[in-house]
Amino acid sequence: MPRFYETSTVFNYSWDQVAQGFWKRYPNPNSKHVLTEDTVHREIRCGQLFTKRLLSKTNSIPKWAERFYTAKHVNIVEESIVDPKNKVLITYTRNLGYAKVMSVTEKVVYKESEEHPGKTVALRSAWIDSQVKGFSRAICAFGYERFKKNCHKMVGGFDHVLSNLFPLQHTIPSPQATVTAASKLKDAAKNASELAKSKAAPIYASLHPNQS
Repeated sequence: MPRFYETSTVFNYSWDQVAQGFWKRYPNPNSKHVLTEDTVHREIRCGQLFTKRLLSKTNSIPKWAERFYTAKHVNIVEESIVDPKNKVLITYTRNLGYAKVMSVTEKVVYKESEEHPGKTVALRSAWIDSQVKGFSRAICAFGYERFKKNCHKMVGGFDHVLSNLFPLQHTIPSPQATVTAASKLKDAAKNASELAKSKAAPIYASLHPNQS
C-alpha cells in the first residue's frame, strides 16, 4: 500500500538566498551518503531555469531487506524549475533502479513565506510505493519511516550550508553593557539638570533682587 508523507519547513533566509544555496547544499555534515552530483541538462525557457541532475548515494538497508535489494549505491534523478520572477523553486526527485522494490518520489516547493516575511518556506511531499507482492506494506512502512527520519537530516544539512553562506549577525548586549549604558544615561540626565539650575540661578536673582 503506497504511503504519502508531507511536511513544511521555514528557513530563516530570503528566497534568493535559499535559491542560491540550493546548488551548494552538498557537501554538508549531514550528507556524507551523497557521493557524486552531475548536471545532465540545463536550459532556460520562458525566463525559467530547468535543470536535471544525477546524484549517487550510498544505500544502507536492514538485514531483512537484503533479500529484495542488495545494491550498495543508488542513483537519484533530480529535476528542478527555478522561477525568479515569481520567486518559486520546485524540485522533483526519484530513485532509478530497483524502483519495483521501493520507489520514492519527492516534490519540494520553495517559496516566500506569507506568515514570516523575509523567510522561505519549503513544502515537501513524498510518495513511497512498492510492487513486491506480499511485502509491499512492510516495505512502504519502512521507506516512510526512513524518509521521515532523513528529512530532519536534510533540513539540518541545508540550514548548515545556508548559515555558512549567509551568516546572520545578532548582537546581544551583555548585562555589563546594559548597566554601563544606563549609567551613562543617568549621568547625562544629572549633568543636564545641574546645567539647567546654573543657568536659571542668575535669572531668578535678577527677578528677585531683595531675596539674595
